[in-house]
Amino acid sequence: MRYTVSIEVDLPRERVVQLLADPAQMPKWLRGLVLHEPLSGVHGQVGTTSRVVMRTGRREMECTETITRREPPDPHGIPEGSVVRFDREIVADGMWSAVRDRLTDAGPARTLWVSENEYRFSGVLMRLVGLLMPGAFRKQSLRHMQDFKAFAEEGKDVREAQG
Repeated sequence: MRYTVSIEVDLPRERVVQLLADPAQMPKWLRGLVLHEPLSGVHGQVGTTSRVVMRTGRREMECTETITRREPPDPHGIPEGSVVRFDREIVADGMWSAVRDRLTDAGPARTLWVSENEYRFSGVLMRLVGLLMPGAFRKQSLRHMQDFKAFAEEGKDVREAQG
């Protein structure tokens, strides 16, 4: 299953990249994040593998995230007009996913964030979930982007909304 979602953020691209790359900010906008800890490497750098635990309702899912691409490697001083690329693979029981994020200038102090997502499922249960609920994956990806936008532009913290 493949899909693409996008959103515009009313901040300069360099600031968006800084906020997305800062692990201390992740719990403020990544709804359901319980844990994101590097197992090897440095957070956000190519080759880094992290253990990620997400909670949806009472259910927790643990996965492994590997950063597969980051261009440019240094988020500071990004040349105007260039594309910032940030790719990662996520593996969990019965699921493999690739996320390819692209950040481009969308005008003065505006950033276009385009996220291409690909999922592959194994096992009867996960294949059934992928077959019956493809819209749920797209909806969740867009929700994370909308939560990031609200955090970046207005300082909204998803943990306060979850109560």
